[in-house]
Amino acid sequence: MVNDATPQHISVLLEESIDALAIRPDGTYLDATFGRGGHSRAILAKLNENGRLIALDRDPQAIAAAELLRSDPRFEIFHTPFAELGSLIEQQQLENAIDGVLFDLGVSSPQLDDAERGFSFMRDGPLDMRMDTSAGPTAAEWLAEASEDDITWVLKTYGEERFARKIARAIVHDRQQQPYTRTKPLADMIARVAPSKDRKKHAATRSFQAIRIHINGELDQVAAALTASLQGLKHDARLAVISFHSLEDRLVKQFIRAQSQGKPIPAGLPITDAEWKKDIQLNSIGKAIKPSAKELQQNPRARSSVLRIARRVRHD
Repeated sequence: MVNDATPQHISVLLEESIDALAIRPDGTYLDATFGRGGHSRAILAKLNENGRLIALDRDPQAIAAAELLRSDPRFEIFHTPFAELGSLIEQQQLENAIDGVLFDLGVSSPQLDDAERGFSFMRDGPLDMRMDTSAGPTAAEWLAEASEDDITWVLKTYGEERFARKIARAIVHDRQQQPYTRTKPLADMIARVAPSKDRKKHAATRSFQAIRIHINGELDQVAAALTASLQGLKHDARLAVISFHSLEDRLVKQFIRAQSQGKPIPAGLPITDAEWKKDIQLNSIGKAIKPSAKELQQNPRARSSVLRIARRVRHD
């Protein structure tokens, strides 16, 4: 396990994800979620002078953290959400030129630990939750305007929260007197109206996850980025994706499965086996990988992480 330069951040499934990329020393790789650079530094350590690493992140603080790597001629980083990966591939002329793409989804430890970012219900701070603090409405702004039905839908869909309606009703009721603008009052209210039976999980866990996913359009971002990655991957190149909750992992699993199967052929339609196989874009590699007991002891936040790996199919 390798620690990032920022002490409080430990890259999850680091060795496993780097192994998954099967890195060629002179290859071209893309880290779609730079974060604090743990995975990027591990990739660079395996590249020679002809290798290349492109990174991107939507968080301005992550871009600032990349400053120490900017002097490396093999490295380049872009401040952009990974949903824009397709445009980046076109602009950088990377179509069918990338040997491996890595996605490390979810929220990083520095984001969770910084109360000012508003991601954590454990620390009081502004109710922001934006991955990119330079764009879009904050969680507080959305909660101040959204209807009870919309809030209910978000909590139920993205948080699988059983008490979604009850929490949404309380938010709409309370904001008539005092809108929620900070994390602690919102977390306290959720714990009061919908207490958790699981002592190991705070009652606000699911709701905070749901609001964060909605504010950042996370699932739409993931779906767009996975599709765009196919534009850049060479034949036999690798795709490695680390997910942190069931909604993300399900999306990744379904994407790989869909790209591993040919399109359904209507009965009676004449088509050769070779023509059908050309619709297959990816092959899944192995089973989902989860953190070892040793990693969980060092970093309990890794407990929900899952790594899935696929290989771009070669069509000769």
